[in-house]
Amino acid sequence: MSVQMAPSILASDFARLADEAQAVADVADWLHVDVMDNHFVPNLTIGLPVVESLLRHTSLPVDCHLMIEDPDRWAHGYAAAGAANVTIHAEASRSPLRTLRAIRAAGARSGLALNPATPVEPYADLLGAVDMLLVMTIEPGFGGQPFLDVVLPKLRRARELIAGREPAIWLQVDGGVTGETIERCAEAGADVFVAGTAVYQAGDPARAVQALRAQAERAISISRRNVR
Repeated sequence: MSVQMAPSILASDFARLADEAQAVADVADWLHVDVMDNHFVPNLTIGLPVVESLLRHTSLPVDCHLMIEDPDRWAHGYAAAGAANVTIHAEASRSPLRTLRAIRAAGARSGLALNPATPVEPYADLLGAVDMLLVMTIEPGFGGQPFLDVVLPKLRRARELIAGREPAIWLQVDGGVTGETIERCAEAGADVFVAGTAVYQAGDPARAVQALRAQAERAISISRRNVR
């Protein structure tokens, strides 16, 4: 399990998205893009036209997190546009298996997201169609919210469910990921970390990504030693 960092542009300056993406291009693994429609979540951010434009101005693979109603209709478009990963919410999809397969068929990795109160066990049978499982550690909709420690046991259960699968399923955590919480997430089994405020509200976004990565790697290393 290797650490991957996905800075979220939700906390960036939307008037300078290309520059904000470039600020972390040399240190991040992904650029996390939160697509919100003011229906599934109480916030409105960006949609496919802006993502298409951003894809032309960043070298980072784009990780699209669709917090929208009817992702079954829209997910394929983001994958076809060039997003490297497209994540849909279990709570919003009426046909998750078909949509996850359509994302893959369009050439992207498929992701399934779960809100804090959504248990992971009912979706175990879908994991064969999933490349990344996203466990939300805040209620989706707004950045800068406090981390919900109550979700950590679900992270551990998710890690147990995906352990040993080939190809490996990544376990992403999103919400309140900071220097104070990233180690707890890593110890619980996460390996892909979305951080918005902790990166883009820092004086040096690139240095913030590097520091968070180091903390996660240290926590995973300690966790592995303790298991032996």
